[in-house]
Amino acid sequence: MSPSTAPSRFHCEWAWLADGLAADVLIEVADGRFTTVTPGVPLAAGLDVVWLPGVTLPGFANAHSHAFHRALRGRTHGGRGTFWTWREQMYAVAAALDPDSYHRLARAVYAEMALAGITCVGEFHYLHHGPGGTPYDEPNAMGEALIAAAADAGIRITLLDTLYLTSSVDGRPLEGVQRRFGDAGVDGWADRVGRLAARPHAKIGAAAHSVRAVPAAALTEFARHTEGVPVHVHLSEQRAENDACLAVHGRTPTELLADRGLTGPRVTAVHATHLTDTDRTELGDSGTGVCFCPTTERDLADGIGHARSLTDAGSPLSLGSDSHAVIDPFEEARGVEMHERLHTEHRGHFTGADLITAATATGHAALGWTDAGTITPGARADLVTVSLTSPRTAGCDPAAVVFAATAADVRHVVTDGRVIVRDGAHLTVPDVGATLTDALHTTLTGSLR
Repeated sequence: MSPSTAPSRFHCEWAWLADGLAADVLIEVADGRFTTVTPGVPLAAGLDVVWLPGVTLPGFANAHSHAFHRALRGRTHGGRGTFWTWREQMYAVAAALDPDSYHRLARAVYAEMALAGITCVGEFHYLHHGPGGTPYDEPNAMGEALIAAAADAGIRITLLDTLYLTSSVDGRPLEGVQRRFGDAGVDGWADRVGRLAARPHAKIGAAAHSVRAVPAAALTEFARHTEGVPVHVHLSEQRAENDACLAVHGRTPTELLADRGLTGPRVTAVHATHLTDTDRTELGDSGTGVCFCPTTERDLADGIGHARSLTDAGSPLSLGSDSHAVIDPFEEARGVEMHERLHTEHRGHFTGADLITAATATGHAALGWTDAGTITPGARADLVTVSLTSPRTAGCDPAAVVFAATAADVRHVVTDGRVIVRDGAHLTVPDVGATLTDALHTTLTGSLR
């Protein structure tokens, strides 16, 4: 069965619906959307359906990705250091990529995401230009490579094309490989991004890399240029960035963004780790979303953010795999709860339903796909079926699957009504491990030159 000829009827042993978990759910799909969702329909002999044993969830949204960081997995963990020392290794990989090698790597990474149940990715894209910052003949060659890679892997993408102008909060110019990230001011960035076109599987969003990479005046211009589209920004991931912002501007990064018109429901603050109480109130009162990436935040020793207080303040929570130290939506979701337990010494801050919503509906909304992330009539037909009989999930309460399952337990994935993963195998990238190995060999060989 090819992804383009997916059957239109599915019968789920268990399905996570808008009002909770339901048994024996018959789902009908037409034109890539759910048409009917009916619980309590016994599976009968002769019923023309695809049987999905286990728990079927809405498709996951990976709201924060840097695809090329996948090349660093298992290669940057052996020594001491901080985010800043890790960054130098990341820059070596960034220096090695071109549009062709980036497409091969991203195709493999997005196929790995599909195997984990991710049906949509937010790609925080700042690797724009050739060596030394020279634009390619096609100025968006690198972004187009990512859009094509998502199509090849069968998932949707929001390309969060990123403004990156300076190397520090006090405005030092870009240097070394950072020159590949920069444009000729906000107008130059906007002109280039204006040449990108949305596609059925792709939306074009925007990102301001951080307060260290976008000067205050440019943030105001950026806010004007990006009205009406999803906007993401790295926020207070590192204490050093907060200290520099206070020294230069006399304000926290959150206060600076608010001053410059970059808070509100269309904005998602990524990490939001080191915030003051006033910062959390500002984000919550304005409805600014927050995206936590627990596996990366702990891998890079960033610190633990306060997810519960942010959501209580009014900030919608989404999740991302960021540097891809792990690609596993279950690990990201329960990581939010486990981190809260570590810093409060109490359990039970987020329910399973809370975490699934963060990984699905809220993540899709943060990426501009407001018609995805729920199993309801009219929504995009994305399904992720998780085994309840693996060594990890055997005996698990179906309602608590988010606390037990891993990406390895995903058996079937449907995106926009098309089957892209069946019985744990990707239908268009049959050997994802081999594809990753080949793409990573090319990338890593280049980074060691």
